[in-house]
Amino acid sequence: MSEKKEAKKAKKAAKKAAKGRKGDKGFKIFIAIVLVVAIIGEFAIGLTFGGKLDKLTQTVAASATEEGGDSAEAGIELTPGTYGGVDFKTMDDVVKYYNDAFNKTKAKTAKYTNSDGAEEIMYDFIGEENLVLKEGSLLVNGSANAMLNGMVPGILSKMFTKNIVGLPPSANRHPDGDTDIEGKSMQTSRVVVEDIKAASVEEKDGKVVLTIIPVATEMSTKGMDSQGHFFNSLGALDSVIEGIGMITWASGSTADNVKATYEGGKVVVTIDPATGEIVEADYNMVVNVDVQHANLSALKDKSASLTILYDNHFPVSDEMWAEKGYTRV
Repeated sequence: MSEKKEAKKAKKAAKKAAKGRKGDKGFKIFIAIVLVVAIIGEFAIGLTFGGKLDKLTQTVAASATEEGGDSAEAGIELTPGTYGGVDFKTMDDVVKYYNDAFNKTKAKTAKYTNSDGAEEIMYDFIGEENLVLKEGSLLVNGSANAMLNGMVPGILSKMFTKNIVGLPPSANRHPDGDTDIEGKSMQTSRVVVEDIKAASVEEKDGKVVLTIIPVATEMSTKGMDSQGHFFNSLGALDSVIEGIGMITWASGSTADNVKATYEGGKVVVTIDPATGEIVEADYNMVVNVDVQHANLSALKDKSASLTILYDNHFPVSDEMWAEKGYTRV
């Protein structure tokens, strides 16, 4: 193969690798747009806002879409005992076992050939993501609106496509790009006992199953707090909403009026005690977004809220591998 063709392939591979980071911006812009649509409500019909919305959505290249669900804390309590041949006496034991398994699993990489025929180094344990608005959660001034709820699926489908991901928190499925906002690697777990609100351990088919409820956090950032130690949380959502430039505030600042509360999420990981590695996992993040005192066009002092359900399931399905065009070398 000529040097020119090799360079072209390498360039395409680099672009694919960079896509792992674009999802963060996409999630936040999607939420911001839905909130804007919610605030203007029926007023959106017949306004020139539609053109601005199209322009915004064209800037997004992101991920995900399928139904997720809430988690319940009921019954999630640590019962000391031996599970899969492993002793769990305290929450420290749960954290250590989780961290050891996470680190060992995420340390493994593999070569893949992408749809362009170029090789990429990605994590060996890959999953897929899903994103959905919780049914009935989109409220304007505290009330639901059937028209708005009908608009949201169209916006979601226009902006997002499922993608493949590394174990969260993860900024990229390629290890070299998997860093936090400070540029530090997220290839090892940062979970500490203080991050956990509740946890349980059980044994299933000889495997150890950990169920973990993280402590709630406001404006979580991946890798940087109790929720961000488990999930691909969104970071500074308030600055993204402010950046749209269409909203002003009847009172207070953007930081005062835009809240993103991470609460109710759940992590369920299955670990093979023979290898110490994670073999199956579900990371179900729940974020409740609330905007108060918003002015938009002729509308004044409006509020809007919604709940985002973002799920990561591991391992990735054969169908998703085929859809994304990857094969293991």
